[in-house]
Amino acid sequence: MPSASASRTGPLPTDRFLNRELSWLDFNARVLELAENDSLPLLERMKFLAIFAGNLDEFFMVRIAGLKRRHDMGLTVRSPDGLTIREQLELITRRTQDLVQRHADVFLKDVAPRLEDEGIRIVHYEDLEDDAARRLREYFRDQVFPVLTPLAVDPGHPFPYISGLSLNLAVSVRDPDSGVAHFARVKVPNNVPRFVPVGPTGQTATFLPLEDLIAVHLPQLFPGLEVLSHHLFRVTRNADMEVEEDRDEDLLQALERELSRRRFGPAVRLEVTDTMDPQILEVLLSEMEMRPEDVLHVPGLLDLSALWSVYDLDRPELKDDPFVPATHPRLSDGETPKSVFATLREGDVLVHHPYYSFATSVQRFIEQAAADPQVLAIKQTLYRTSGDSPIVNALIDAAEAGKQVVVLVEIKARFDEEANITWARSLERAGCHVVYGLVGLKTHCKTALVVRREHGVLRRYCHIGTGNYNPKTARIYEDLGILTADPRVGADLTDLFNTLTGYSRQTNYRTLMVAPHGIRVGLIEKIRREARHAAEGKPSGIRIKANSLVDEKVIDALYEASQAGVTVELLLRGICSLRPGVPGMSESIRVRSIVGRFLEHSRVMSFANDGEPEWWLGSADLMHRNLDRRVEVLLRVCDETARTELQGIFEAAMAPDVRCWELGSDGSWAPTGERDYQADLLRRAGEHAG
Repeated sequence: MPSASASRTGPLPTDRFLNRELSWLDFNARVLELAENDSLPLLERMKFLAIFAGNLDEFFMVRIAGLKRRHDMGLTVRSPDGLTIREQLELITRRTQDLVQRHADVFLKDVAPRLEDEGIRIVHYEDLEDDAARRLREYFRDQVFPVLTPLAVDPGHPFPYISGLSLNLAVSVRDPDSGVAHFARVKVPNNVPRFVPVGPTGQTATFLPLEDLIAVHLPQLFPGLEVLSHHLFRVTRNADMEVEEDRDEDLLQALERELSRRRFGPAVRLEVTDTMDPQILEVLLSEMEMRPEDVLHVPGLLDLSALWSVYDLDRPELKDDPFVPATHPRLSDGETPKSVFATLREGDVLVHHPYYSFATSVQRFIEQAAADPQVLAIKQTLYRTSGDSPIVNALIDAAEAGKQVVVLVEIKARFDEEANITWARSLERAGCHVVYGLVGLKTHCKTALVVRREHGVLRRYCHIGTGNYNPKTARIYEDLGILTADPRVGADLTDLFNTLTGYSRQTNYRTLMVAPHGIRVGLIEKIRREARHAAEGKPSGIRIKANSLVDEKVIDALYEASQAGVTVELLLRGICSLRPGVPGMSESIRVRSIVGRFLEHSRVMSFANDGEPEWWLGSADLMHRNLDRRVEVLLRVCDETARTELQGIFEAAMAPDVRCWELGSDGSWAPTGERDYQADLLRRAGEHAG
């Protein structure tokens, strides 16, 4: 219940929520600010340009697509901050166009000229010397021309389907005999390098955009016709899927059907260069049934996410210093790996990736379990993993060795659906028991359970984490995990897997909070407990680290806690719908965001609890989808050493001089601080490992 002091303030104001879509755009603006930061290595700045572009693609494919679908259905629902769908779309359009202009400016006016000073150039065809132009003519003839398909548009040739995120040339050609102009489309192939090397690449490298190479050779595609003009464009389509799970149909088949449909989702964004001919633009809008407000005018190159290929150049002096993740000191004896099982019998191990190696901790845990003849069973959830995954290979080895292996593969993990279907079938062929979770829910929790026979007794070893079992992203995502032999955690995970694979309806656990039934209720109860303690003059305080905070019920509970005098510290990388620092409502709430070399991905919550602090970590962000439509797990951290380490991580992140962004009561984010928190953790992990 709200505290007495909270009740005296009256009802919470109606403008207490920030818009989640605009807050997401603010997050991507923070990514863009890193690209604008000239103190960062040059190719790292270019990396953030590519990340910004990829982020924006996904935002339109999912979030904007959803808003437009609801708008076209005539729904009149308002967002929690009171905006209609149309008002949201108008604000998003204006904000996005401003960000796209900034994005293009920092590349064209700052990063590209500095790259040229370092010998890395992206040129136009007319800039090439004769020898280079000749070599590229041969390259076009041998490698590009055979895969091009010019598509005419006339009464006998309907307007072609434009696939999502593909680059295309809209070409205007004229018949010299009749004088009649025609429209044609040429797709820039995505299986040919976007940036074509002009000569060898090394300390210097020159690239020509593939669309430039195609454009200059358009007469070869339309012999006998006069090429009047060409304009580059790119379409984004709705990529969100709604899989019907209540039919008597195999989920795998239903998902594969939806994947094929996703290619043909309605268009939601049209990107064009700022030199686009208005008449050509009108044709595109008409044929693809789009509106002028769906158009983004982009100066310079379209699709800067392709800059990843330039980032891959071997120019270490233009990148962050390389690092090798340290092995957790408790998991090795000098250079010799220790048994994970023997280590966990001595106490829990908290692993903080990428500072501590995923390969020598979590991955080694699964690999040792697969190879250990005393291990009888391995049960694991897989939400996203990587190509040629050592985790999947270890599970296959375990099954082939006769162990009971149960794998819950979440085949509805957005944009990883096809890969996860492939993993599921590989695991099934090896003899693993593969399940797809609960109807209507995504299984997002990160859990592994190993059952081992020791001296005639079965003992359970567990991992619960905040990140996916993906060795590649574990080097660039910041995540946390607990490796433990605590019997209570083992009993809870056993119960959880029985729920996921069978018909159990268990919702209460010893050391876990599990969504969709337990996390929102559990967190709100703990937040209100802090409010009661504050009202009674007892020690109180709340700290939350997450990717996003959107859930209105949790936000209102935090407001009530603040009104009761609880100090609330929130470390949120992405979206925040809470408005901090408002007198009488949230003046004791502080929100900051750290965006840097590693993607801050862990979810951790702590409650002062009258001097007996609780720490929780797990997979759940504070969003509707996580709390209502996913199986998520938060683990209560009971190991004192692990709790102390979590406290140190949080205090380091909230130190006043750390480079971050602070959220103001007006919804604006302000940069502050200079010290690189992530660099400090890298140094600290190296010292501990040494």
